[in-house]
Amino acid sequence: MDFLIRIAVALGIGGVIGLERQYSAMKENSSGFSGVRTFSILVLLGFAGGIFYHVFSPWVYGVILLGVVILQATSYWYTATQGDRGLTTELSSVFAFILGTLVLNGLIEISLFITVILVVVLSSKFRIKTIVGKITAEELYDFIRFVVLALLIFPFLPDETFGPYQVLNFREIGWVVLLTSGLGLVGYILTKFLGANRGILVSGLVGGLVSSTAVTWVFAQKSKENPSLSSSCATAILAASSIMTIRVLIWTFIFNLALFEKLLFPVLIVFLAGLGITVYIFAKRKKELMDDQLIPLKKPLDLKSALVFGAIYSAILLLVSYANENLGERGTFISSAIAGISDIDAITISVSKLAGNQLIMQIAGISILIATISNTLVKMGIGIYAGSMELRKKLILGYGVVFGAGIIALFIIR
Repeated sequence: MDFLIRIAVALGIGGVIGLERQYSAMKENSSGFSGVRTFSILVLLGFAGGIFYHVFSPWVYGVILLGVVILQATSYWYTATQGDRGLTTELSSVFAFILGTLVLNGLIEISLFITVILVVVLSSKFRIKTIVGKITAEELYDFIRFVVLALLIFPFLPDETFGPYQVLNFREIGWVVLLTSGLGLVGYILTKFLGANRGILVSGLVGGLVSSTAVTWVFAQKSKENPSLSSSCATAILAASSIMTIRVLIWTFIFNLALFEKLLFPVLIVFLAGLGITVYIFAKRKKELMDDQLIPLKKPLDLKSALVFGAIYSAILLLVSYANENLGERGTFISSAIAGISDIDAITISVSKLAGNQLIMQIAGISILIATISNTLVKMGIGIYAGSMELRKKLILGYGVVFGAGIIALFIIR
């Protein structure tokens, strides 16, 4: 029975890969030969080759595999002479042979996992072409710069503490720069390929990955230009602010797991309050037409801003260390409130690095919540200043709920 199950799985794998290849060939009018039957036979050949490996000799399996490779090379030569220079089907055929051998040896879960990945990659050809066709030279170069930063510069930064209070570390500062620049790059990609035409709520959520403050400014101005869009703009602003609280959890999870566990429930209260009021305003809004590009795309990889962020992170690290040592709890809270005016990420990462060492865990949690509330009040001020009268009403309601949830979160963490 086990043998029959493995045969059935092998045939299923060959059938799935062959079905995708045959459909793709028919759609492109390709002159390739591989389809459902061919791939099923290739998987069975790999299955039988595995039997020969165990019963006779590994050399027999090697000869069969070499024959498959020669067959695929011949196939590629033929299709290339017909004008089709793609190598995807030939490589998939070799994969199918190997998958058949894996199934014979009982590695069914691994074989199915590889098959799923292979089929997804094969079937995404047209989507990948569409995406690649939209990539500009600047976006490509910025992606290469990020890879160079991540693989060729960051690993060689010294991992030693230095400076006042021994809290600065080049490796940790580089890690912060890498994460923030990477987050900006991801946010840029999502914003470009999702866009506002997928819905204002998604636009706010995606924009919140980059900067909730920037989203607040952009949509507040938009509401003043066209007051009929005020409800939708309020939805985008509050959605971005809700995502900001998730960023707090992400940073604490990365830099201080113990602090993450302490903040999880209080921050979730703030997040759920923000998400709830966002959904409420979104559901109550009237149908509004949205421009396709509400969030202006800037640079894909803003290394200058990331380096500035790294400097801010270092300064806040020193500021919080000084306040905690010389001014006590009150000084730490004041410095957190001031830091939260401009940005929540830097103070969150800085406090996460100090929590449990120079900073008591509870004080660290309260500091981050104070910074979050401070940042929320600033964004409410921006929205009220730059937005329409209708937007002001929505933001007072929305941020009032978020502010109340923040106060509750402070009492819980205390």
